[in-house]
Amino acid sequence: MIGNRNTTAARTLRSLRSLRGTSAPMTYTLIAVCCLIFLLGPASGFTPSYGTGDALAAAQRAYFRRWGVVPADLFDGPVREVLTPATALFIHGSWVHLLGNMLFLFVFGAMTEERMGRVEFTLFYLGCGYLALLGYAAANSSSQQSLVGASGAISAVLGAFLYLFPSARVTSLLPFLLFLPLRFPAWVVLPFWAALQWLALGQAPAGPGVAYLAHLVGFGLGFGYAWVRYGRTTKVRTAPAPAPEGENQP
Repeated sequence: MIGNRNTTAARTLRSLRSLRGTSAPMTYTLIAVCCLIFLLGPASGFTPSYGTGDALAAAQRAYFRRWGVVPADLFDGPVREVLTPATALFIHGSWVHLLGNMLFLFVFGAMTEERMGRVEFTLFYLGCGYLALLGYAAANSSSQQSLVGASGAISAVLGAFLYLFPSARVTSLLPFLLFLPLRFPAWVVLPFWAALQWLALGQAPAGPGVAYLAHLVGFGLGFGYAWVRYGRTTKVRTAPAPAPEGENQP
């Protein structure tokens, strides 16, 4: 009887691990922190102390300016502004923005973390995210628009995933095929995603919008880091990794 119970418990643990995908505590911690910060901030609408209507809108603007990256302030403002590319990684502007980013981090972050290890993955995520936002700010150094979101860091995770797991199959929803879920290897899906960011960057209007440049900088940094760090020694065979194609970004 005891043997049967142990066998059942072991099978249950294996089933849970199969559903979860990989052991990636830092990925799940980052997701939890981003969600908690969003719920406590003015953008979620869950905190009555921020007020409603115009008062809430003013609180949101002040909040994003305080914790987000304002390129003009980053290069000409007080010293504390150098920290904003790090704090901005944990701030999101809307539910769609948050859920889109966290979905991508959940899907691609777990396997990447398991390959890199907890400490390296965390430093990689924060470092590449900081540099992606810094690159965007440098290219828009006169802008007074606040930039928030984990998109640059998550794009770096996509770039590293492409190098580390190029043959992992990814479920993609393609609008021109009536959103039918189709499975393609990562080396097809992720470069296609990067190409879409490049095309969108060329057509993006001036002013507030999606920070496509931060996506591209992050993606390039992530791929380059994995290439230099792991070189030709990385030959990983992986189980299929489901993921949607496309992303809701700031």
